[in-house]
Amino acid sequence: MTVMPLVRRVLGDGPFAETGRPSLAVVDGRSRRIAVAGDVGRLQWSGSGTAESRWTGDRIGVYDRDTLRCEHLVRSRYPAHSAAFHPTLPLLAVGTGSYDGGYAFEGELLLLRLDSGTVVSALRYEREVLGVEWCGPTRLRLVLAPCDDWENDDAHEQGHEVVVSRDDWGAVGPRAIEPEELAAPVRPAARPDHRAEARGLLADLAAVAGRPWSTRRRVWAVEGLEDGRVLAALDGVLAESWLPSGEREWVVEDDEGGRQLVPASDGASVWTNGDRRMRRGDGGAWQCPAPRIARVALDTGQVLETLSLAESAVLVAGGGRVLLRPSDHTRRRGERLTMFGLTDRVEAAPESDGSGASRRPSPQSDGSEAGKDPCPESAGVEPSADSFPEVGGFDLFNHPFPVSRASRPYVLVGTKPDAPHRDKWIVALASDGTVRRLFPLSWAPQEHHFGGPAAEFGQGLVYAGAVHDGAGLQPDGAYVVRRSLDGTVRWQHRADHPATALDVDEDTVYVAYNSGALTALDADDGTVRWHTELAVDGTPTTALSLAVTPHGSLLIGTVDGRILECAVRE
Repeated sequence: MTVMPLVRRVLGDGPFAETGRPSLAVVDGRSRRIAVAGDVGRLQWSGSGTAESRWTGDRIGVYDRDTLRCEHLVRSRYPAHSAAFHPTLPLLAVGTGSYDGGYAFEGELLLLRLDSGTVVSALRYEREVLGVEWCGPTRLRLVLAPCDDWENDDAHEQGHEVVVSRDDWGAVGPRAIEPEELAAPVRPAARPDHRAEARGLLADLAAVAGRPWSTRRRVWAVEGLEDGRVLAALDGVLAESWLPSGEREWVVEDDEGGRQLVPASDGASVWTNGDRRMRRGDGGAWQCPAPRIARVALDTGQVLETLSLAESAVLVAGGGRVLLRPSDHTRRRGERLTMFGLTDRVEAAPESDGSGASRRPSPQSDGSEAGKDPCPESAGVEPSADSFPEVGGFDLFNHPFPVSRASRPYVLVGTKPDAPHRDKWIVALASDGTVRRLFPLSWAPQEHHFGGPAAEFGQGLVYAGAVHDGAGLQPDGAYVVRRSLDGTVRWQHRADHPATALDVDEDTVYVAYNSGALTALDADDGTVRWHTELAVDGTPTTALSLAVTPHGSLLIGTVDGRILECAVRE
């Protein structure tokens, strides 16, 4: 019987986890509270950007100074620059904002009621608020960026200083501060960086409370093992293992961190994909450096081998095989599939040509120590590059299609070489190595669908996605659909936000959304069994990854670096 999820334990927890990487911290001696602003990160990497719509990773948290418990958590549309507790009222003022990249300085003045948790955006029109300071109970000093940088090369170093008065700031409603109250001459204005100061303050406060503090963010992948251990890949960590006791067994650190975990066919190791940030090359064009794709021993965390690649790639697994699909979306040519195994390496044959797969020597162990980088990024096993079939280009919005519980590898392939994002089909790699089309991703010919997470279930697929709209994701524009292998739609479920992760058990489809929602659907007819807003100790969070364990519990990796083990059955 399926029940509402019950969080049994939390792995990787710590003080101030909810706000991610801190950028600002302010202590109020009167109320013994701490305001922390931070960022849990974007929901995008070189292999996927399907969950990014309607997302903001900026957070503002208010904590009890004695217990470090999170009392309030606010999703902010913009990064926070400054915060100040009211001298007498239970009220926090926060100035937020950013430059839009081409013209305007946008932002808000947020007023957070500490007794109720309600938040008010107080400015009539958006302005980037660089500084806030209370000048007594009725007066609030603001420093605002210019409205824009039109014909003003100095706008990024300037600001407008004003003082706004209200008899009762606790009664200020939405959009109550008019533009006329913000008029002031422009003058030089600093934009200080508070990150180092915030990190030091939070570390000191955690130490006083007897709790170690470190920043964890974005658990991109989780896996449960038969012996009860939990694997995870997250920012700064290529892979880590947690024992059933809740103790971390081993960790393989990495500059950027892992984005995928794919169990190897030997049952004793796991492939992990470490992403690298895009950067500008010598000619000014954006480039995505090669990832760190490594195989890690499950018992020790030893890095057994590292693949040496020329460009970014995603791992595609199914039926004990692993595909390596190049994901450099800046390239418009066709992309090539390479299949890796522990005992052989196989080239995927061209679509429908009926040829068998060729075999190549096995990669060898590099003998590195557990948790250590075995060799420089340029070293490792070199994939062969001759005569691989082209399956069409890849971009991080159209082509991500990670399929859990797959009996064979599945990928999304565009049928138009010059526009691989159009007319996408779900294709599978058959046991003889041939690539075979199954059915179009979109069952409505007039709609353009993006890719998303998926699972194989009952002689078919269940997958999430979104319908493209030039104005952005529309209400009910995201979906979960179950389809037979002939393309027949068994059922569909609509949502307003894109899915971040999906998995299934024998009768239930579990879907996480970037809104923080978690939904269980009946696998047979798609009806909602339960729906909840994910929270830890009453504070909302968002699932970035999830997996049903061999023992039937649900593992959830959150954007704030925690791993939740949930009971979903009686």
